[in-house]
Amino acid sequence: MSSTIAPATATAPVGAPSTAGGIEQASPPGERGRPVRGVAHNNAVRSLGLLAGVAVLVVVTLASVAIGARSIPLDEVLRALQSAPVYDEAIIVWELRIPRTIMGLAVGVALGVAGALIQAMTRNPLADPGILGVNAGAAFAVAIGITVFGAGSISGYMWFAFAGALVVTVLVYLIGSAGYGPATPVRLTLAGVALAAVLSGITTAITLLNPNTFDQMRYWQAGSVVGRGLELLWPVLPFFALGLLCAVLVARPLNAVAMGDDLARSLGANVAVTRVLVIVAVTVLAGGATALAGPIGFVGLMVPHVARWIVGPDQRWILAYTVVLAPVLLISADIIGRIAAPPGELPVGIVTAFVGAPVLILLVRRKRASGL
Repeated sequence: MSSTIAPATATAPVGAPSTAGGIEQASPPGERGRPVRGVAHNNAVRSLGLLAGVAVLVVVTLASVAIGARSIPLDEVLRALQSAPVYDEAIIVWELRIPRTIMGLAVGVALGVAGALIQAMTRNPLADPGILGVNAGAAFAVAIGITVFGAGSISGYMWFAFAGALVVTVLVYLIGSAGYGPATPVRLTLAGVALAAVLSGITTAITLLNPNTFDQMRYWQAGSVVGRGLELLWPVLPFFALGLLCAVLVARPLNAVAMGDDLARSLGANVAVTRVLVIVAVTVLAGGATALAGPIGFVGLMVPHVARWIVGPDQRWILAYTVVLAPVLLISADIIGRIAAPPGELPVGIVTAFVGAPVLILLVRRKRASGL
C-alpha cells in the first residue's frame, strides 16, 4: 500500500481503511471493503448506550450492597449509608459489603481496560492480560512468598504478586525485543506464552511439594474479592491511575496501530511509544488486579468483545464502554456467587468462567464481534 494518504474526498480503494467520522477503521479479514460497524452507528447512540451502562452499573452496585447471605432491604441500605456502623445492618453494609463492592469496581475496571488494550495492541480479539505472563508471574511470586518468606495472609503476599507480575512483564518485553527488529506483537505473545508456561510448571511443582503453600494458594488462585479490606486497595490505586492515564494517552493512536505498523506510521502514530505505554498500562492494571483478587478470567477477554460489538472498532469508545461494563460483569458474578451455593459462596473467578464461557462462544460466532 502506498504511504501517500489520499484526501478525504477521494474514493478509497477496496480493502482500504474507512475514515468516516475522522476515525480510521480496518476491515476484518475476509470482509475487505466492508468496514466493521457496531450496533451503535453514531456518537449520539453510543453516548446514550454509555449512559445506560452507567445506570446499570449503579443498579448492580446497590444490589451488591443489599444482596448476600443476609439480604438487606434497599430502604435499610439507604438508612445504613446515612448512619454510623453501630447496628447490625449498618455494620454489614459499611464493613463488609461496601469494601467488597469497591474492590469489585476497581478490579473490574483494571482487568477490562487491560484486556481491551492487549487485544488492540496484538490485533488478537482472543488475547487477554495473561498473554504477557502477568498471571503466571503473580502466581509464581506468591508461591515463593509463602514457601520461602512465610507470607500467610492476603496483605502478606499481595506485594509478592504485584512484583512478580511486573518483573515477568519486563522480562517478556526484553525477550521480545532481543535480537534484530523491534518488539512486535507476535514476538511479545510468543515470549509471554513461553515464559508463562515455564513459570506455571515451577509454581505447580512448588505447591505440590509444600502442603502449606498448596492450602494457601488454592483459594487465591480461584479469584475472589471476599475479605479484601480497603486498606489493601489504597496502595494500589496510584498504579491503577497510572494505567488508566496510559490508556487515555494511547486510545487514539491505537486506532491506527490496530491496522498494522506500516499504515500506523504513515498516519503519524508513534508505534514504539504506543506499544510501550500499552505494556505499562497492562502490567500495572492487570498486575494490581491480580495481586488484590487473584487471577480472574474472562473479564479482560469478554468485555472488550461486547464493547466492540456495540460500538465498532474505535478504541476510544471501546475503552469507555469497557470501563463501565467490566465492573458490571465482575460485581454481577460476585452477587451470583454469594447466593448460588448457600450457606457458602463461590469465588467470583469461578462464576465469571461459568458466565463468560457461553457468552464468549456466542460472540466469537458472530463475525462482526471478532473484527478489530
